[in-house]
Amino acid sequence: MIKKEEEKRKAILMRKQGKTYTEILAVIPVAKSTLTLWLHNVGMAIHQKQRITDARIAGQKRGALAKHNIRVALQKKIINAAKSEIGSISKRELFLMGVILYWAEGSKEKEWYPGSRLIFSNMDPHMIRVFLKWLTDIAKVPKNMIGFQIYFHKDHKRRLEEVIDYWQKITGFPRTSLEKVYFKTNKIKTTNRRNIGDQYYGLLRIIVGRSSGLVRKVAGWTEGIVEGM
Repeated sequence: MIKKEEEKRKAILMRKQGKTYTEILAVIPVAKSTLTLWLHNVGMAIHQKQRITDARIAGQKRGALAKHNIRVALQKKIINAAKSEIGSISKRELFLMGVILYWAEGSKEKEWYPGSRLIFSNMDPHMIRVFLKWLTDIAKVPKNMIGFQIYFHKDHKRRLEEVIDYWQKITGFPRTSLEKVYFKTNKIKTTNRRNIGDQYYGLLRIIVGRSSGLVRKVAGWTEGIVEGM
């Protein structure tokens, strides 16, 4: 009993010094419910309360950071394991990948507008690289028949040169292959768009000249995939 009274007095003193429950329990090993009962009427100065608040916030940040690091480590582990499952890509696989990419992201020939060019649009640099490899290695399109257009929000006009350089590096094509830059505007005053940071590089459109025949081939290959399932 005497020991409990000593622990209680020590706990109250530590609390008046602005110590947190965690700090007190590290010194005085009692149940948290007991500590709460001992300290519920203990008053503290404003600066002591602020210290506890700051310590609590710091603890929350440490906890959040630890959880974040665990998620990042798990994410890397899963991605690396999945990456190893792919291995080398055959020409047949690349052929099918390109057809499906165009099926999803490419323009289609319309009955009322025959003779459409092959146009593929996306913001993902990896997808752009894969599709360009398909165009040159599988579809055998000469590089001088491939052109580009950039669609970019006018809010980032100051970064235009940076954006052009970015897409030039991604594609590996000379600057002369860039046909035009289109600036997009927001139709509403408020927006929930997330593509507003300095990692935003707009959308790249790949255009192949005199390619209506290839567009029709892709349409046929797409139907072949559906019928072959």
